[in-house]
Amino acid sequence: MTTEVAKRAGVDRHARILTWNIHRGIGLDMRYDLARIIDFIKPHDPDIVALQEVDSRGKDQTNLPLAALKQTLGSHAAEARTIVAPDGHYGHVLISRWPMHDIAIHELHVSRRETRCAIEATVESPFGYIRVIAAHLGLRPNEIRPQLDIFEPLVRGDPGADPAALPGGLLMMGDFNDWHGRVRSTLTTLIPTHTMQKTFPSWRPILNLDRIYCRPGKALLRSWIDTAARRASDHLPVFAEVDLAAMAMARAPAIIGPQAVAD
Repeated sequence: MTTEVAKRAGVDRHARILTWNIHRGIGLDMRYDLARIIDFIKPHDPDIVALQEVDSRGKDQTNLPLAALKQTLGSHAAEARTIVAPDGHYGHVLISRWPMHDIAIHELHVSRRETRCAIEATVESPFGYIRVIAAHLGLRPNEIRPQLDIFEPLVRGDPGADPAALPGGLLMMGDFNDWHGRVRSTLTTLIPTHTMQKTFPSWRPILNLDRIYCRPGKALLRSWIDTAARRASDHLPVFAEVDLAAMAMARAPAIIGPQAVAD
């Protein structure tokens, strides 16, 4: 559907975005309850969702978390498995109500603890193609520089571009673990507009770890958190409303990476 066709059809040009670290589905009551996560998200009806710490280890392999999430949140999904074990896997997911193309999983840093990855995809929205990056960055100080060395060119998109003239249409979200501010300072010339809500810890949030970035900045219309979710995870979810028409771009070239699990 082209932009003009979407306009004539009365399709809403505003999309709802969600990012949330769901803490393996374990709430503050120490219970695993994925249904509680889904029941909270469903009324918000997001169009594009990034969830971190999705864990299938030790779960019923005939009813995996991603299948349940896709059934409710969107049939198009990509998964970065950062830990693979005999009884399941752990990682983060990107889910969309619209088709996703050119899915790539970028390995940011490999540590003895776990691999950090970013999911890149082109979402085919009613108003055009949107480049999306979903990430879960490492927490430890020695992880920061190696991750940013890979992550910065990914955000830039065009290695030779002037930051003031970068191609538009980038939506980026996730848990950046940026308690030190180094991620924000590194990316500020590339994608300066992002949500500012404090999300961690959920019972008394003091850190802005979970963010939604948007380029061009004018496409980020508003953002908010919902404290009603505080018992479901140790992070609060972040929501944003973005202008799809302001972000629409030409389709990105296909780059297929390892570890991608898509619909």
